[in-house]
Amino acid sequence: MARIEGIRIQHYGALKDITLGRVFGSQEQSLTQMTAVIGKNGAGKSTLFDAFAFLVDCVRTDVEAACASPRRGGFHRIQSQGITRPIRLQLCYKDSETSSINYEIMIGEDTTGQPWVLRERLQQSDTNSEGPPLTFLSLFKGKGLAWRGATEGEPDDELLPTSLESLRKNLNPKLELVEQVELDDPDELGVATLGSLKQHPRIAAFRRFIEGWYLSSFNSDAAKTLPLAGPQTHLNAQGDNLGNVVQFLEREHPERLQYILDRIASKVPGINKIDTQQSPDGRLLLRFNDRGFKDPFYAQQMSDGTLRVFAYLLMLEGPKPPPFVCIEEPETGLYPKLLETLAHEFRAHSKDGSQIFVTTHQPYFVDALTPDEVWILDKGGDGFSTIRRASDDLLVRNLVEQSLPLGSLWYSDYLDS
Repeated sequence: MARIEGIRIQHYGALKDITLGRVFGSQEQSLTQMTAVIGKNGAGKSTLFDAFAFLVDCVRTDVEAACASPRRGGFHRIQSQGITRPIRLQLCYKDSETSSINYEIMIGEDTTGQPWVLRERLQQSDTNSEGPPLTFLSLFKGKGLAWRGATEGEPDDELLPTSLESLRKNLNPKLELVEQVELDDPDELGVATLGSLKQHPRIAAFRRFIEGWYLSSFNSDAAKTLPLAGPQTHLNAQGDNLGNVVQFLEREHPERLQYILDRIASKVPGINKIDTQQSPDGRLLLRFNDRGFKDPFYAQQMSDGTLRVFAYLLMLEGPKPPPFVCIEEPETGLYPKLLETLAHEFRAHSKDGSQIFVTTHQPYFVDALTPDEVWILDKGGDGFSTIRRASDDLLVRNLVEQSLPLGSLWYSDYLDS
């Protein structure tokens, strides 16, 4: 499964310029399979979470729609205050043992003040090769070149934004695989447009990777609604289709579902069975059997924390878990001692499944993590966020090696800059 190695965010709200992990051109340590970002209120954790969501929205819709979503309010609201330079996102992820993919976009304004894509580039770097990265897409203001087919590309990236004629002068033996492209709408991403075409499997693979992310905005009230019966493959961000996902698993993977429910019931205090029931009007009821009670409780009667844990574990235990899971404050509504269990569950699933990224305020959750897995966001003197990995502090590493919990060190201000 693909794994994010690093991300760089520039000129996005409070994130004027931060880098987590390893991006192209750096020698930093890659992000771990389990990553948590901590920090004080106002340090930029929600903005960091939204930067991931912004990239997904750009791919699924377009740049203008992503900027204008209700929680963002337009390009000028998300661009760093006092900064006129374009928003820039750079994502590096590993799609195989030897291959890393780099994706970059720069988003600015056109002459009418509307957001558009200034620059977009998709590259591949092979750890077994000493040559320059291979470029599959390079666009400037919606125009440029793209590589067709599954064969690896060879054109020099400096030539890509110019023309096919300049490439012909280099007598590239695979020139027939390069095509000149011009997007109809400059606020759409090339990876979104070309990624839907069979002729561009490399670009399509990147698009599938981004669209496969699960960015949780779990809402317990939404999860307690009564959806219409009907199986659904994946849990949505709000969690209001919990019963539909269980219904899908009941139909398609009954043995897997039973295993999942037994494991979840063992993790959620007091629960020994979970199943669904269809009401006469076609609504789907999610039932929880509590130890000591004969009759089941329905989702509408369950605590917010119970539903939250159930949703997370159901999503991770499913037959096709997402490649990247991003959760803001998973501790909401949870009993503190359950947080360490949840953190261990997240790490267990991240080893062979989803890469997990969380923001948290809860030291009990951080107690279960290692210094390599924890990043600290701070607000700098200029009002913009800075970020560092906890393992960069020698004192913190030494104290953890002496069996002092990382969350307790954070609570005691050892992680403050």
